[in-house]
Amino acid sequence: MCKKKRQAVVQTADCVACGTCVDVCPRGALTIYRGSFAQVDAVVCVGCGRCVRECPASIIRLEVQV
Repeated sequence: MCKKKRQAVVQTADCVACGTCVDVCPRGALTIYRGSFAQVDAVVCVGCGRCVRECPASIIRLEVQV
């Protein structure tokens, strides 16, 4: 049986790079890439969903990874 992991995914085209997700991530899995959009480090992200709840633009979602 495969273990499924949730992971944050950012809709980069709609991201305003406000940094809210970076501030609330307990693992430091998000960074602002070149001042343009948030980027998720898939290895570090544990899928807790804090960034999803706090994103003022509502452009981050959790996806199930196999």
